[in-house]
Amino acid sequence: MNETTRGIPALYNTLTRRKDALAPRDEGKVALYVCGPTVYDYSHIGHARAYVFFDVLFRFLRSLGYEVTYVRNVTDLDDKLIRKAAEEGVEVREVAARYTDAFHEDMARLGTLPPTIEPKATEHIADMHGLIEALLKNGIAYVLDGDVYYSVEAFRGYGKLSRRELDKMLMGARVEVDARLKSPADFALWKAARPGEPSWPSPWGPGRPGWHIECSAMSLKYLGPDFDIHGGGMDLIFPHHENEIAQAEGATGRPFCRMFVHNGFVNVNKEKMSKSLGNFFLIRQVFQHADSEALRLFLLGTHYRGPIDLVVDLDAGGRLLGFPQVQDAQKRVLYFYETRRRIEEILEEGGGAPTGGAGAPEEIRARLKGFDDAIREALLDDVNTALAVGHMSDAFRAMNETLDGLKKGGRDARRGAAALFEGFITRLSGVTGLLEKRTDDFIDAYTRRRLDAMGLAREAIEGRIEERNRARAAKDYARADEIRGELLAMGIELMDGKGGTRFRIREP
Repeated sequence: MNETTRGIPALYNTLTRRKDALAPRDEGKVALYVCGPTVYDYSHIGHARAYVFFDVLFRFLRSLGYEVTYVRNVTDLDDKLIRKAAEEGVEVREVAARYTDAFHEDMARLGTLPPTIEPKATEHIADMHGLIEALLKNGIAYVLDGDVYYSVEAFRGYGKLSRRELDKMLMGARVEVDARLKSPADFALWKAARPGEPSWPSPWGPGRPGWHIECSAMSLKYLGPDFDIHGGGMDLIFPHHENEIAQAEGATGRPFCRMFVHNGFVNVNKEKMSKSLGNFFLIRQVFQHADSEALRLFLLGTHYRGPIDLVVDLDAGGRLLGFPQVQDAQKRVLYFYETRRRIEEILEEGGGAPTGGAGAPEEIRARLKGFDDAIREALLDDVNTALAVGHMSDAFRAMNETLDGLKKGGRDARRGAAALFEGFITRLSGVTGLLEKRTDDFIDAYTRRRLDAMGLAREAIEGRIEERNRARAAKDYARADEIRGELLAMGIELMDGKGGTRFRIREP
């Protein structure tokens, strides 16, 4: 997390099946391409898992001093989009626009930064034409009645990413076997126009692109060949990323990408998440039960390459009751924010943060540097967010212990420590995407959500606090303690301070 010293991260490279040190094509710059959503529906938890991870990778590389160009495409033309539009009786572009906006809303709530470039497939048809023409010229593609197919047997490197043998290549492919093909594993680069479907003019007749060609065309357009990192879910290794390599390298004769980084799956109640199994959950459904930062923290609590087993509570009729792990994560996020509020109050009382944490004992400065270094090292080692989150939790406990220990110490030491802690949280927030909300806004929203769930009214609680304040003013301490005890039995804890009495939810 030292923003002035560039570290060299090691990432697990699916292409080599090992952790490789990042060696950018261009000194000090990183070219990153991540496969984006197919916008035919609302985004699900698997999308959240992928894009939160790649957001942290993007943030972390920038914190190390790299200039990162992050390209994440939008697939706004696909068989699923066409079917959805037909079902609704609207244009494909209307479906795409609606769900692109919804995707952006979900990503913003999750705290993901916008990519540097977000190209849409339909805006890059000419680039796809150019790539297909190069493949035809090189004898790696062929035309069939207005369709254009890639000839996998003409590309000697086919299968190097997925490590599959050619006779097994049909598994997971999106195209049906066509007797006209040179090989059953050949895949479509361009599809001849069909009635009722969108189409564009091309040198081979009107039609639309195949799925795989868009990412090869757009990554080459914005990043060029031999770019640094290509990302996506493990389900994209074959056929999508395998086909991207074949298309790009078959056309350019140069290496496509140096590293492929893939995130693991999300399982639900120990089963693979899928619509057919009825265990398919949207990001927006999680937001109905927990704050978006809780979902982000939960996702970062597992190493990106491992599977996540999401527990979902359902009633006997299958009605969604909640997501226990995410709701537990929300308590941890609350603890982080409450710690930050404590720090902010100390600094506000003193009129601001002393420069450089002046006055803080050296042992506190050294301990905080240890947490900084530990988090940074965890992320340098294949972006181990699970380990980093563990160090983060330890750091917040240490900060609270330190502030407790300095209660009877000098004012300058307490303020200096608070200033150092504020700087640490700012650095941590910049890399993890957590704690980016205003402290009071998060705590107020959390309190409203929990009070609603508990069936309690804020006004009633504040009325009891006023009653207690009157009892204390009248020196009726027995009554004041009685009110405190009654509220505590309801799950409401009171905290007296210089600014008056506040309350918080006391979680079990």
